[in-house]
Amino acid sequence: MADAAPGALAGRRVRRPARVFYGWWIVAVGGALQALQAALLGQAYGAYVVLLREEFGWSKTLLSAASSLREAESGILGPVHGTLLDRFGPRTIASIGVVLLGIGFMLFSRVQDPLQFYGAFLVMSVGASMSGYFTATFAAVHWFERRRATAISLTSAGFAIGGMCVPLTVLALESFGWRTTAFLSGVLIIAAGLPLAQLYRHHPRDLGLEPDGEPPARPVRDPADPPPAPASRDFTLGEALRTPAFWLIAFGHASALFVVSSMAVHLVSHLREALGYTLGQASAVVLALTFTFMVGNLTGGFIGDRVNKRAFLVTCMAMHCTGLLILSHAVATWMVAAFVVIHGLAWGWRGPQMSAIRADYFGRAAFGKIMGVSAMVIITGTVFGPLIAGALYDRTGNYRLGFDVLALIALSGSVFFLLARRPSPPLDRQHGR
Repeated sequence: MADAAPGALAGRRVRRPARVFYGWWIVAVGGALQALQAALLGQAYGAYVVLLREEFGWSKTLLSAASSLREAESGILGPVHGTLLDRFGPRTIASIGVVLLGIGFMLFSRVQDPLQFYGAFLVMSVGASMSGYFTATFAAVHWFERRRATAISLTSAGFAIGGMCVPLTVLALESFGWRTTAFLSGVLIIAAGLPLAQLYRHHPRDLGLEPDGEPPARPVRDPADPPPAPASRDFTLGEALRTPAFWLIAFGHASALFVVSSMAVHLVSHLREALGYTLGQASAVVLALTFTFMVGNLTGGFIGDRVNKRAFLVTCMAMHCTGLLILSHAVATWMVAAFVVIHGLAWGWRGPQMSAIRADYFGRAAFGKIMGVSAMVIITGTVFGPLIAGALYDRTGNYRLGFDVLALIALSGSVFFLLARRPSPPLDRQHGR
């Protein structure tokens, strides 16, 4: 910095490099907020379903529709969420989301009829979206470039860690009742989540840093050299929408979620009905799958930063297909175990690459908007995956045909990612574009 002009640093806050790059604290915040959500809402909702049904006698359709409402909300409001992130940054959006989620839990603890239930759940869903995966990924993308997949994978590991803490939530439900647990969950989310959200920063430059903690590049150009080629820049939303890669990645992402969402809804039922597992045994399979997903998350970022992400995604989608076919035709415990390993690793490996490849292809400037519009395509998988499996179960009396169809959809995702080549970057506007 000593050779910079005296005025070059005026008005800019510069810090000496910290022992730990602040971007890793950003990752920790995203992981912690996702862990809170998974432990108290996302993966704990199934336990609430049982208790709500016992108290009110509500149908499974009514209770399941709340989960679909949450998925639909995240897709419909995705473009708005992305635009707000690009404009205001993750700290403001996550803070609002934490407060909404906490208030939603408190409202949930007071519901007496379906209309109140859906209203409270809508508030919770909006809060969870604003403070959860989307915002954590947005922050990680802006703070990392070379180690982007690793950063995203570590934030996503919070979801798995939270899922493994669900037994504590179930214990609270059994000890204090669902209303008290829901109210205390709202208090905990605000008390713990709001201070965590304040640690978010939008850009490394806000603290005088560079992505990945790298020192600022200062190339020296010889005056005799030819003039540099026009500089490339990040894509705008409109430019990204005009590339085949945007749509191919979105369709590939959606095809993966056909499988993931259907497993969240139907896996336990399949294990009980097709293989005669007890509820405890089926729950143990879900726990093993969650653990395998976490292992995939922790290793997937390291792999994704060192291999071709597109080829890696093609492999993961083939694994989703293979794992689901094995489960569909399972007749022995070893086949269920094979499904857990193959599907769980594919799930954990694939997730971080989805956002990382979008940032690699389109840049960071409009990443929030690009992810938000992508969400409108992605929700087709989360909404229709469980419906396909359920409808074909009602028609045939088992899950085999439904799972086979979903496996083929996952295989189509391999084709989408195979075709999703990096688009040529747009040129700097000062050069005529």
